[in-house]
Formats: sequence, C-alpha cells, structure tokens
Amino acid sequence: MHEYMSDGRIWELTCPGLPEEIGRARRWTRDVLRDSPHADDAALIVSELGTNAVCHSASGSPNGSFRVSLHRSPGTVVLAVTDTGGGETKPHIETPDEDDTHGRGLSLVTALANRVRVSGDDCGRTVTVEMADEPDEPALPGGRMALPARRPTP
Repeated sequence: MHEYMSDGRIWELTCPGLPEEIGRARRWTRDVLRDSPHADDAALIVSELGTNAVCHSASGSPNGSFRVSLHRSPGTVVLAVTDTGGGETKPHIETPDEDDTHGRGLSLVTALANRVRVSGDDCGRTVTVEMADEPDEPALPGGRMALPARRPTP
C-alpha cells in the first residue's frame, strides 16, 4: 500500500433538496461502491433516506439540501444521510396498513443493514447505516434480515 493511502475511504455528496436529486444520489452511491457486495443495497438505502429527507424535513424546501456520506473499509460500508432539520418528527419505523402507500422506508433500511442509528435534533438529523460482509444475526436466504412482523389490524 502507498504511504499516503489507507484502507478506509470517505466520500461525500451534497444534493439540492429536489426530488430528482434522489436518483443522482442513488447512482453516485452505486458508482462509488461498484465493486462492493453492498452497492445495490446501499443505493436503495440512500434512495429511501434521501426521499425521507426531502419529504419530511426542511431539506425539501427552497434552498434546502441533504448530504450523503460513505465510509468504506475492508468488509464494511457505513453510509449516512443528513437532512437540514425542521421535520415534525424524528425518523422512526412505522407499521402501515396494507393499503398505505407510505411508511415502509425505514423498515426496509433496517432490514438491509446490520445497524441503523438516528442522531441529531430539529436543526438536522442524520441516519447512519452500517453494512458488514459478515452479518451479526442469522440472515434469510439472499442475505436479507427478517422484517418485523405486521401488527394485526383491529
């Protein structure tokens, strides 16, 4: 290894808070991770978290933005999406009804990742996701973690 290079690499992308920027962030993530087994899952996670930032925070307002950070080291990818705050609630997992068209994003993210952490406050929140080559828990076929069971409807 060259003396000026390390095993870990970090990339960052700041996007205007426009819906069309979600696709750019997804493509950028897939390109950065093109030789990683986590490339497709990471791109999907960035899509979900970027969409949440644009739809549920001030990131989607005029002059708003969101930031994607990727840290790659041997066997691990850590990505984070940061919004500009101003959302009414902290990101959380919902249990939508079968016919609902929203509310599944963070559940999907937790199913694809080994760890998910939400930090920040009303001035900006960051959702950090870790994906490791070796899962911490038994995985289902195809390497996916089991989704939480659906709550019965009353």
